[in-house]
Amino acid sequence: VQLQASGGGSVQAGGSLRLSCQASGLRFSAYNIGWFRQAPGKEREVVAAISRSGDTTYYADSVKERFTISRDNNENTVYLQMNRLNPEDTAVYSCAATATPAMAVPRYYKYWGQGTQVTVSS
Repeated sequence: VQLQASGGGSVQAGGSLRLSCQASGLRFSAYNIGWFRQAPGKEREVVAAISRSGDTTYYADSVKERFTISRDNNENTVYLQMNRLNPEDTAVYSCAATATPAMAVPRYYKYWGQGTQVTVSS
């Protein structure tokens, strides 16, 4: 199983980025997918998650109204559209897959991909 995150980069505050998570080696439509981030010296936190069919989403309070998660099961890909970025969003962003309904709980995720760096300057 592989989960490959891409789309990170450096932007100024107020800018936007779109992250992609390409999955392979698993029955993609059977898994809920989450985006997580970890900043230096901080614990990993869930940013957003989406259910198998895409009809249910979860967002951390800190990103509500700014980030949008979506998925394309035909392309085995989940996206994270990030708008109005601020320096506090700077972190390594990773995607992960879980077969459980506990989308907001990192320890229930079984498969993890390597991250992509997002840096927001003021």
